[in-house]
Amino acid sequence: MQSEDPVPTSKRSRPPVVAVTGAASGLGRAFLTKVASSADFRRVVAIDEQRGDVPDVTWRVIDVRDPLLANRISDIDVLVHLSVDYTLGADPAERRAYNLRAAQTVLTASAAARVRRVVLVTSAMVYGAAPDNPVPLPEDSAVAAESDTGVVGDHLEIEALVRRSLRSHPGLDVTVVRPATVVGPGIDNVLTRHFESPRLLTVKGCTPRWQFCHVDDLVSALELAALGTVSGVVAVGGDGWLEQEQVEEISGLRRLELPAGLTFGTAQRLHRIGVTPAPATDLHYVVYPWVVDCAALREAGWRPLWTNEATFKQLLELRGGRHTVVGRRLSGKEATLTAAGATVAVLGTAAIVRAARKKRRT
Repeated sequence: MQSEDPVPTSKRSRPPVVAVTGAASGLGRAFLTKVASSADFRRVVAIDEQRGDVPDVTWRVIDVRDPLLANRISDIDVLVHLSVDYTLGADPAERRAYNLRAAQTVLTASAAARVRRVVLVTSAMVYGAAPDNPVPLPEDSAVAAESDTGVVGDHLEIEALVRRSLRSHPGLDVTVVRPATVVGPGIDNVLTRHFESPRLLTVKGCTPRWQFCHVDDLVSALELAALGTVSGVVAVGGDGWLEQEQVEEISGLRRLELPAGLTFGTAQRLHRIGVTPAPATDLHYVVYPWVVDCAALREAGWRPLWTNEATFKQLLELRGGRHTVVGRRLSGKEATLTAAGATVAVLGTAAIVRAARKKRRT
């Protein structure tokens, strides 16, 4: 029997209160700026170790790793965790310790504070890059990346934390957003640095496909995740992909093709002696395909504002005349040396290796 009185609006049907960690800079600031003016959220709370410059939000200054975080989010419905450190050249152990402690504290504090939903960002790199990957990879594909000391290993560990948290706190809704290669102002990673090289490394017998995710599109996908429009595992990136030939035509860069054994073996040696910031396994992502199908977002009506071509063109504009070899930025003198030969464009060159060894001896 239905009551004649109108049913009062439940608390859950009201626009949610959203909190953003890492809100003072980077992706956190970009997302905060977007939701601060959105009528879909009742209130926006910004969490960081220092107060940022985005107005019309509630700032709460606290280290996201502090166990007291639970006390600061007791009035929150949704928490979007963007306080991560993927700085190239950072000490791998310190970087991973920060990222895991931050994610663990956010998940535990959210469960304790009865936050309804947590949104975290990892990467589509967790699917792994392999010559026989289907193009595109379905969202429910197995996680097949190789764990290492690089940022891919951080992503894998964070997702393992999520799985454990879901078992420990079954009432907590966690959405994991996995973007393709993220591009935008201020974005710096091994994949974007690949296009600062004088040549584009390829492996004989394999053709990479390139999919990008502009930071604007990542922000809009995060907004849908925060609202609960999409949930679970959500891949995000541009529609389709660019073939290697298209990348070369747009960039004006030529490829340098080498055998896989030489490529990865030399890159690993360079990483071992400290010449390059990322392990050799990160090179898999520039020579093998790992394009993702963004089915959940597409079914929710989401469409990227940026095409892969437009995003790639912005990436080229953002290079700023920098020169990079295997993820390592070169000084002006080193860049001149490396431009002298094709092999340099790939694996760093004997000149860089000798310089590194000489520096260690002095």
